[in-house]
Amino acid sequence: MPIASVQAVAVLITSVQPDPASVYAMSTGRLGAIVAALAGLAGAVIGARALARRSGGRGPVVAVVTSLIGMAIGVLVVVTSDGGIGTGNGLGGAFMALLVGLAGTVLGGLAMARSRRRAG
Repeated sequence: MPIASVQAVAVLITSVQPDPASVYAMSTGRLGAIVAALAGLAGAVIGARALARRSGGRGPVVAVVTSLIGMAIGVLVVVTSDGGIGTGNGLGGAFMALLVGLAGTVLGGLAMARSRRRAG
């Protein structure tokens, strides 16, 4: 294989890679990941508070719904991201939103199970 063809292949491979976003730029992926992480975090906080309290109320349901919304937005960002982690597409934030949303769903589910067990 001649050296010119190896260089041509290297140029083609590097030209296909997406350009990383600027540090100060707010891309749609980053914005979606931030919204997803905040929704998941809100669900986790509401779920933890509902689990700490003795009364049932709407807290567990709100925690589960809010966390699931955050997870859905996080999945949407992961699926539509065309680069890897560190390219500015919000992929790392979306993964964190999925983890925080999962924690909020578990906390809200535990609080919901405890309030139903106490009521029934």
